[in-house]
Amino acid sequence: MMIKDISKDKIEAAVSAAYEKYRSNTEGRNADYIPFLAEVPSELFGISVCLPSGEIITYGDVDYKFGIESISKVPTAILAMQQYGDKKMLSMIGADATGLPFNSVLAVLMENNHPSTPLVNAGAISACSMVKPSGDSDGKWSSITTFINDLTASEVGVIEELYKSESCTNFNNRAIAWLLKGYDRIYDDPDMSLDLYTRQCSLGVTAKELSVMAATIVGKGVNPVSGKRVFDAHLAPKITAMIASVGFYEHTGKWMFESGIPAKSGVGGGVLGIMPGMFGVAAFSPRIDGSGNSVRSQLAIKYIMEQLKIGIYE
Repeated sequence: MMIKDISKDKIEAAVSAAYEKYRSNTEGRNADYIPFLAEVPSELFGISVCLPSGEIITYGDVDYKFGIESISKVPTAILAMQQYGDKKMLSMIGADATGLPFNSVLAVLMENNHPSTPLVNAGAISACSMVKPSGDSDGKWSSITTFINDLTASEVGVIEELYKSESCTNFNNRAIAWLLKGYDRIYDDPDMSLDLYTRQCSLGVTAKELSVMAATIVGKGVNPVSGKRVFDAHLAPKITAMIASVGFYEHTGKWMFESGIPAKSGVGGGVLGIMPGMFGVAAFSPRIDGSGNSVRSQLAIKYIMEQLKIGIYE
């Protein structure tokens, strides 16, 4: 039995109902400021739930590799905390929501003493700069990808066309990286740190893999599929708290009010959700709203939570 005696069958019924309810929804449009994302088939839609047992419930296009984008901020934040400790992360970056868009330069200017949180662009670039080994781009990249492989119990790789597309359009992030340098809030070479961030956003993942990543957080660092301990147990509530406070950026309060589940979105169409003690959930659909969040993924996860009548504040 799980919390509130919710069985696997009941969870599966909720996931199936959510998929059927929203599979024909055509609201939103693909992100077009990154050319690669504009070309992703907009009809794609998948939902995956990973249980503590390692069992995975899936519906739809859960094996399609899409750009992880901002969801990549989550594993890098955990990795930096694993390498430095959560208190060091708090002092070097922070854990406060900015209340501003994810790529805000103004937030850096307003809060020049720290980048606020590793779950917005400024803090994520700073987190990439923290990753060990210092000064070694290849070594850092190996640390990041090995960690994500362990979280997902699979092998991830860069979507090269997406990486090129991101690199040609990341002018705003270049400005953020050098502002951080000016405030001594980037801890390695700014260009290298920005490139690492751009590359990690260009990793290809599936909804199924993201649900396993989420379930590893639910499992307090133990991957339920591989059985491997990936990170220290005490970091799980720390990253969950960060996600709950800023996972949907300036609209996080509304998301938590309506859904009750900490979740992190990405402009590639993915949403990763963490229901402590119960399951990890992920959904993917490339059509996004005006804030860069997948329309169908949001609707589906909220519907699942409504059907199960659960939430972290219950």
